[in-house]
Amino acid sequence: MLTKRIIPCLDIKNGRTVKGVNFIDLRDAGDPVELAAKYAETGADELVFLDISATEERRKTLADLVLRVAEKINIPFTVGGGISSVEDVDILLQNGADKVSINSSAVKNPQLINELAAKFGSQCVVVAIDAKQINGKWTVHLVGGKVPTDLDLFEWAQEVESRGAGEILFTSMDHDGTKAGFADEALARLSELLNIPVIASGGAGTMQHFTDTFTSGKADAALAASVFHFHEIDIPLLKLELKSKNIPIRL
Repeated sequence: MLTKRIIPCLDIKNGRTVKGVNFIDLRDAGDPVELAAKYAETGADELVFLDISATEERRKTLADLVLRVAEKINIPFTVGGGISSVEDVDILLQNGADKVSINSSAVKNPQLINELAAKFGSQCVVVAIDAKQINGKWTVHLVGGKVPTDLDLFEWAQEVESRGAGEILFTSMDHDGTKAGFADEALARLSELLNIPVIASGGAGTMQHFTDTFTSGKADAALAASVFHFHEIDIPLLKLELKSKNIPIRL
């Protein structure tokens, strides 16, 4: 059985790590290079690094910051934000990223998923999906959750997989930053529909929430930010707790 993964997420704006609630009210959470190094040392399985202003401000992810982070860590490292071409990905991989995460650009140009998978391999391509429930339907949103689309979460996730994505990173905008738990019902449905790993994002507040998302939510990995950044949950203790619940985890 594959081990479940714990993934801290560093949301980057203007070179600093930030964190908000429901995608707004951002506050500073520290230097991304220092945070990345600390997480690598304390048992994180992977890191996700999202330049949250990149798509909105139409500029490219800071490749030099990626390089500085990559030099400090020895765990897989996914980078997202403002990626819209094969060339963008090439630069990030050369600077030390292991995988890339695309979101808005995948919706606007679904063929990009096929192109990236063909050139770099599916294992390198993570498609991030931000969605919220509107009239009972999970609706995909773009540009950091600011722009609603007509896409249904589950249909889009299946298309993404068919185009060659290696993983889905699903963030529930309704749960993001609330610390009330992950969107386990939607996650379980995604896991049943897909054959690729699903990363749960949005809502982590307690250790029990991680247990729930790995069991009820059937998630393959769980991503969180503020609970790790502000030491509300320490990864080594979280992993011991998960192990005690018989959840396969790397200690």
